[in-house]
Amino acid sequence: MAKAMKIAIVDDEKDMRQSISQWLALSGYDTETFSGAEEALKVLGPDFPGIVITDIRMPGMDGMEFLRRLMGADSALPVIMITGHGDVPMAVEAMRIGAFDFLEKPFNPDRMSDLTKKATQARRLTLDARALRRELSDGSQLMGKLVGKSPAMERLREDILDLGQADGHVLIDGETGTGKTMVAHALHAVGSRAGKKFVLLSCAALSDEALSKRLFGPMLPEDSSLPAMEEARGGTLVLEDIETLSDALQAKLLHAINEQGEPGETRIIAISNLQEPGRTCEDALRPDLFFRLGALRITVPPMRARGEDVLMLFSQFSDQFADEYGCDAPKITAQDTAQLLQAPWPGNIRQLINIAERAVLQSRRGTGTLASLLMSDNEQIQPVVTTEGKPLKEYVEAFERMLIDNTMRRHKGSIASVMDELCLPRRTLNEKMAKYGLQRSDYL
Repeated sequence: MAKAMKIAIVDDEKDMRQSISQWLALSGYDTETFSGAEEALKVLGPDFPGIVITDIRMPGMDGMEFLRRLMGADSALPVIMITGHGDVPMAVEAMRIGAFDFLEKPFNPDRMSDLTKKATQARRLTLDARALRRELSDGSQLMGKLVGKSPAMERLREDILDLGQADGHVLIDGETGTGKTMVAHALHAVGSRAGKKFVLLSCAALSDEALSKRLFGPMLPEDSSLPAMEEARGGTLVLEDIETLSDALQAKLLHAINEQGEPGETRIIAISNLQEPGRTCEDALRPDLFFRLGALRITVPPMRARGEDVLMLFSQFSDQFADEYGCDAPKITAQDTAQLLQAPWPGNIRQLINIAERAVLQSRRGTGTLASLLMSDNEQIQPVVTTEGKPLKEYVEAFERMLIDNTMRRHKGSIASVMDELCLPRRTLNEKMAKYGLQRSDYL
C-alpha cells in the first residue's frame, strides 16, 4: 500500500501547530512540527516525501523568505501558506512565487484537509515521475528489473550489456508483452548515451503524414517540439512497431540514416511487434533498411522459454498486489506450480501480471483457483496436471524452491520462523537454500 505522505507544519505558535498536527494525524498523515523556518530547513530537502504548511508571519525568517528558500531547493514542493486577514495580498504574492495555496485565519479544518489532500496527491505524482526518470536513466536499476535466473534471461542481460556499449543501430523483436520497450530503455541506460536524450515514438499510432512530420519535420507552427530525428540528436530514438512503416517512410528513414553517417549522431533502436505467422520483420522492411537496423539484434525470450522464472515472477507480483490490496498473497499448491510451468503464456509478462492480480483478488474473496484463472485465460491449458515432457522431479523441486522462497520473504529472512513453519531442521533448510541458490541476505 502507498506510504503516507509527510506533512511538515511550521508555526511559531505552539497551540496552532499542535492543533493542525492532531487534525491531520486523524486523517492518516505523518506529521512533523517545527517552531521556525530555520529549524525546518535542516530537514526539508529537495525530495522531501510530503508537503509543507507554514505560517507567513514568524519571528526570524518569515514565511515569504522561507518559501523562497524552499522553491530554490525544490520548485515542485507544495507549500500551503497560513495567513491572517490583513496578509491576503502577501499570500497572493506567495502564490506568484510558487506557493500551492493559502489558508486565511480562522480557517475551516475541512478546507485544510481538502487542500492537504490535493497537495499530497500532486507531490506523489511529482516524486513518482522523478523516480521513474531516475530509474530509466539508471542502467543498474533497469537491469535489476530484468529479473530471472533462466539461461534465456542470462543471455538477454549479457546481450544488453554488450550491445549497449556498441554504437550501431539495434533491432529488438519478440512476442507481445515480453518487455521489448524496457529492453530499449536498458540498452540506452547502460551505454555511452545514458545521459543524452531518449525519444520514444510509435510508428503505428500516427498516420503516414503525421508520422513523417513527427520524424523529419517540418513541424506545425503551434508545435514547439523538434522533429524526432533532431530531438534525439546525440542520444537514442526508439521506433516501436517499425514493421508498420510505409514504403515511402522506409525510404525517408534510410536516407536520414545514411545522411548522418557512421557512427551516427542518433542511435536508432527499432522494435518489431510483428505477430503474423510465417512473416518476419525482415519480410516487412526493405532489405537495405533492414540491413542497417538489424545488424545488431536482440530477441526478447517469451515467458514459456524462461522455465522457473515464471514462479519467481508470479510470487513477486502476487506479493506486490497483496500489499496494495491489504491482504495475504494466495497460497500456491504443487498443482498450481505445475500449471504455472505448463501454461503457454501467449501474453507473456503482461498476462502473468494480470493473472497475479486476479489471483490475489480471488484469494481475498475466498473463491476460485489459480488453475481456473489460467484456463479462462487460455483454452490450451488443461485442468489435469501432467508431467509430459518434464520429469516429476523437476516439478517437485520447482515447488519446493518457490515454497522456501515465499516463506523466507514472508518472514523477512528469519531462519527460525521459516524452520518452524516448514518443520525443517536448520541443516536441511541450509542445504536446500544452497541447492536452489537462495541467499538469506536477499530477504532481510
